[in-house]
Amino acid sequence: MPCRIFTYDIVTGERSLVHTSTSVHFEAPNWTAADMLIVNGDGLLWALPADGTGEPRRIPLHGIPEINNDHVLAPGHETIYLSANDGHLYRAPLAGGTARRITFDDTRRHFLHGVSPDGTRLAYVGVDRPDWSTASLLTVGVDGTGTTRVTPVGGVDDGPEYTPDGAWLHFNTERFSPGHAQIARIRPDGSDLQQLTDDERVNWFPHFAPDGRHAVHLSYPPGTRGHPGDLPVELRLVEGDDWRSPRTVVALHGGQGTINVNSWSTDSRRFAYVDYPATR
Repeated sequence: MPCRIFTYDIVTGERSLVHTSTSVHFEAPNWTAADMLIVNGDGLLWALPADGTGEPRRIPLHGIPEINNDHVLAPGHETIYLSANDGHLYRAPLAGGTARRITFDDTRRHFLHGVSPDGTRLAYVGVDRPDWSTASLLTVGVDGTGTTRVTPVGGVDDGPEYTPDGAWLHFNTERFSPGHAQIARIRPDGSDLQQLTDDERVNWFPHFAPDGRHAVHLSYPPGTRGHPGDLPVELRLVEGDDWRSPRTVVALHGGQGTINVNSWSTDSRRFAYVDYPATR
């Protein structure tokens, strides 16, 4: 199945095709201050120009197993934090080099989604091996110390991301309706849990623009369980804090891999995503 990397301009509504691949399954763009998109593909990390003027190039990383699509940029965009298929978190130079493992608790799988604005803590999903129903939110210092639980086990939480001011973690959860993920927010200390979306669709992966004025999230058809690929999905744009009336800006075929991590440009005008055109 081919994959296509796009950018979307929230001012003009223009979609721009950046790259198409039938050989590497690219997923989950990040957008750097240098206008490069960082994606994973076939267990490796790649970079390509956001304007589509160049081909993806592999970022050489050493000391890390195959990675998955949970990777986020540190403030300053010189360091990237990654989740690997061994269930642990790593940090590495974005330019390439040696990766350093951050987590060492082998009883839990770690899936990274957020970095605090001050660059000191990581927000991740912890899954007690091998029970995915235990997915809950935790934070840890970027040096691997000071693990703190944010949500109790039992909510099937995912995708925690800090707001640009660091005051909240936004995430998707089944705490309000089992089997039906919706967007919520919670303070990083675990207080003040609030449901933000409440509709028939299944909502995942909220991502704020750097200026905090917009957010985008992935919306699945009603009845979807988990966050699979190969479905007709929507990308919905949220104005300010109005989560109850988002606007669908892109309808596509995809899901898993489309927008798992924050992909906003630093000017808060564009975001990147991946679709997987149905060939059947």
